[in-house]
Amino acid sequence: MKDSIRPNKAEIAFLELSYNRFYDIFEEVMTDEFWEKDKWYRLSKIKDAFAVYTELLNYEPIKWVIEHIKMSRPPMEAEIGSELFKFIRNVISHFPFFESWDDIWIDKTVINWNKQGQSIDRFLTKYSGKETVKYRFWEADKKRMTYLSINFPKTYKNGTKIYLKDILTENEGIRFSLILMQKVMAIQIEEIKLG
Repeated sequence: MKDSIRPNKAEIAFLELSYNRFYDIFEEVMTDEFWEKDKWYRLSKIKDAFAVYTELLNYEPIKWVIEHIKMSRPPMEAEIGSELFKFIRNVISHFPFFESWDDIWIDKTVINWNKQGQSIDRFLTKYSGKETVKYRFWEADKKRMTYLSINFPKTYKNGTKIYLKDILTENEGIRFSLILMQKVMAIQIEEIKLG
């Protein structure tokens, strides 16, 4: 049944806008020149990439991809490709007080200033104290292998600042994130129209 489902007109319009925006950002972020740009500019593009991808996670076939990853890929890859990326998007969107990736921090008090148990609070409650996850990715065009770690906070309590940069570094972590997002999204592409 899943193979016979085709997107309706509204989904096609949404998917075209989403994929076009994501791939524009992806191509720019993957260049060395992007990392020489102003920190605020970089953060704005990173924010947009996470926002677009997180919206795409609501599309039913993308949910199927995440479920497939849970069963067929290394441990935690599906959780990183869904829950961690949603967490990052939510932190950047709900706490827009910072001008660079390295400056962004939250703590339990700030997160729950209005109401406990929301998505950021649930994520940190679930993943604080979890083991570091190590990854590597190959960039064929640059003939470069990059190694990185995803570090979940050791504790989650009032008064303890949690920096996004300590969970995921800006340069390597964001490039890895966009590569993983792109892999999830690419499974849905049947045809690419150029020009």
